[in-house]
Amino acid sequence: MTIDLTAVRADTPNCESLLHFNNAGASLVPQPVYDAVIEHLDLERRIGGYEAEAAATETLDDFYLAIAELLSCQRDEIAYFENATRAWDMAFYSLPLEAGDQILTHSSEYASNYLAYLQQARRRGLKVDVVPSDQFGQIDVAALESMINERTRLISINHIPTQSGLVNPAEKVGDIASRHGITYLLDACQSVGQMTVDVNRIKCDLLTATGRKFLRGPRGTGFLYVRRSILDKLDPVFIDLRAGNWIDADHFEFAPGAKRFENWESYVAGRVGLTRAVRYALDLGLDSIQSRVVELAALLRDCLAKIKGVTVKDPGEYKCGIVTFYKQDEDSFTLAARLGDNQINISVTTPASARLDTRFADQQNLARASVHYFNSEAEVERFCRVVGRLDKL
Repeated sequence: MTIDLTAVRADTPNCESLLHFNNAGASLVPQPVYDAVIEHLDLERRIGGYEAEAAATETLDDFYLAIAELLSCQRDEIAYFENATRAWDMAFYSLPLEAGDQILTHSSEYASNYLAYLQQARRRGLKVDVVPSDQFGQIDVAALESMINERTRLISINHIPTQSGLVNPAEKVGDIASRHGITYLLDACQSVGQMTVDVNRIKCDLLTATGRKFLRGPRGTGFLYVRRSILDKLDPVFIDLRAGNWIDADHFEFAPGAKRFENWESYVAGRVGLTRAVRYALDLGLDSIQSRVVELAALLRDCLAKIKGVTVKDPGEYKCGIVTFYKQDEDSFTLAARLGDNQINISVTTPASARLDTRFADQQNLARASVHYFNSEAEVERFCRVVGRLDKL
């Protein structure tokens, strides 16, 4: 399958007036997703929130089926969350880690995740070790295996970091984790929606992702995958009447499957919209999406590399739709503002997002442009023309 560019751009009306290269931040919501959210909010306004939720039962049930199809897992291994950070926190803080246990991660790790490692290391006496990078800048899988010892309890990395186009070798990491019987937590915020993510091939035990990025869903949506075999080893941090059943005055039972991690109250219109976004991506085909995104990103990197004073900074043997770079004569925030004046969206990634990433050593801030399948080759050319100039076009 190939992406019908005319059709997907027609479903993204703002892309005719706006050049959106900030899909790693929050993508433009396609028309069917927007319609699904608005229709549900209108239904809530007309008949009431509880009543509207009851009317949407079929769609809300389909959320679990759609995510299961997206990740190649079972529906009872999926939990809905209001964002990926909360999903990741619920997974990480539920692990039975004890003093002296080792966590292995990578220097590309996201700030929020690493802060959690540091907090739990302080609270519980855990040991956090950073696996070095290989010659491509990705996690060195040979070094990872050599660092495993009898107290290694968790391997926790990102699939794609927020600050570059690097794609970590998640499947190779999974092979190692599985062989040694170590729990494997994968942050897939930047990969789900722009590439095929199969939890059985990756062999991760836990995976978290968001709706707002490459899935093109509403903000305030996310989800957690929990492999069945690890479910009873986890102790959810919080529990309410959705996560558990109150049997009698002194006893309760966890809800079956991954729903034991959910909250009763949630953004129902967002769940409806996220379900529609996942179905939209599945209809296009993740292989087709990945091929298109990789092709556009490669074109963008080649184009930027030809601009005097511009340096592309993406490591990795394999690269994705995120392109990071800096321009010698223009601060990245100044560049982003100037691009904004030209109706072009990008973001800026800073050392605060990834303190261990050595690419920030010679350049404090990097411009981050992230393409998606609805972007065009003409947009790449226009983007590079504007980056190469200092005036407003």
